Formats: sequence, structure tokens, C-alpha cells
Amino acid sequence: MSTEGKVKRITTKALYLLKKKGIKITALTAYDYMHARILDAAGIDVILVGDSLSNVFQGNETTLPVTMDEMIYHTKAVTKAVERAMIIVDLPFMSYQLSTDEGFRNAGRIMKETSASGVKLEGGERVAETIRKITQAGIPVMGHLGLTPQSIHQFGSYRERGRIEEEAEEIIKDSIIVQEAGAFAVVLEKIPADLAKKVSEQLTIPTIGIGAGVYCDGQILVTPDMLGLNENFHPRFVRKYLNLRDDIENAVKQYISDVKDSSFPNQEESY
Repeated sequence: MSTEGKVKRITTKALYLLKKKGIKITALTAYDYMHARILDAAGIDVILVGDSLSNVFQGNETTLPVTMDEMIYHTKAVTKAVERAMIIVDLPFMSYQLSTDEGFRNAGRIMKETSASGVKLEGGERVAETIRKITQAGIPVMGHLGLTPQSIHQFGSYRERGRIEEEAEEIIKDSIIVQEAGAFAVVLEKIPADLAKKVSEQLTIPTIGIGAGVYCDGQILVTPDMLGLNENFHPRFVRKYLNLRDDIENAVKQYISDVKDSSFPNQEESY
């Protein structure tokens, strides 16, 4: 069931009502005007300007190198394209870990400079005060638990989280802490489906899953992954809805051929 045509602009209240009604929330990433415009026109509920732009846009191995200035630059492009979707922006690595005040200042900067709808940050209890301070200032915050890519060097791998009982209990505890701190939603990444179900059922705020099974209140994927643009990334949780990489390569090859044999441009394409 789509929310297209029923809500003029997606807000935190709209997402809460979708959870309450049992209507799944849809989310994808965007980093530029053109893709954001397409996603919004298609009826996506949430667009995340994710720090995954470090991987898929900049070609880095992790999300760590991307900066505040780069996040703001890309978000400005996205917000120009969007009329309906809620736009959430990742606070990049080291923009909130240093101190609560630093996180508060950077969240405010994103809101002031980009016209985004809110920010997202990773972690549970350790960032609770930061979430609380940001939300008390009227800035919506989305949490992120489970696999947290900004902590990749601490964990040492991208394996799923929460399979071990101790990890599962910590995720459950952190989800409650994040909710109580004021977050309006929480991303659950790469955790067992039954654990995500427990978290989703105990929270009043929506859960957005990525590699966390069908029981979350919504789902998010990195758009280049689901469009088949990333040839080197094949996690089990990504469903490829297109194979755009091959389509684009074939189109470029055809263009090269047409230029080489002078069949492009033809008479109708010339002035």
C-alpha cells in the first residue's frame, strides 16, 4: 500500500502513523538532484543522504572519509529536487563523536544550510545525550543500531550483529535508550530477523531495516545497489531490481560505435 497522493509532505508524524496503521515505510538513498527527483516522483517516503556516498560516489572503502562540507553539498542538491519525501542526512564520522556539543552544532548546521528534514547518527547509549540535545532543539533524529559502518575498525568486519545473545540484548537495550532520548525512528542494519521483530514490536517509533528481515516497519537500500550499478557488492540483503551497469555500458559502447562510423549525428540530429 502506497502513501503516494495521501500525504503532501512526509513528516515524523506521518511515519509514526504509518507504523501505527501497519503500512510499510519505504526509504532509499540519494546524493544528487537527478536521482532524488526520480525517487520523489516515484513516491518514496524517506530519502537518506547517506554517508554511503563515500563508497558509491567517491569510491572509498569505508564511510569514514566523507566530510561535513561534502554531506552538506550533496544534501543541497537533493533538497532542490524533493517535494514530498522526508530528507534525512547522515552526520558523518567525527562530526558528533567528539562531544555532545559538537554533534549538536553540526546537526544544526545541516538543518540551517540544507533545508533537510532531520539527521541520522549511529550508536545507542553512548550517543543518547547527543540525541537528546539535538531533539530538544527541535531537530528530528533517526538512530542507527546493529551494524554501524562508522565503527567498522572497532568491529573488524561487516558481519551481522546480534547473533550472539550479549549483542542481541545490547541492541534491544540501545533501541529503548534511543527512543527515550527522542529519536523519531531507528535504522536496524544487518541483524537477525527475529531480533528486528522484537525491537520493532517493543518500540513506538518506526524501525527501518537493511538486512534485518521483513518485520521492520520499513526498509532502506542504497539506491546504486538496488539498481545494479555496483558490480563488486553482492550482499544477500540487496535485491537488484535492475542491472543498470550493463545497460549503461552497452549504451556507451553503442554511442562510441555510432560516432566512430559517423552514424551519429544523422541529418535529423544536425542543424
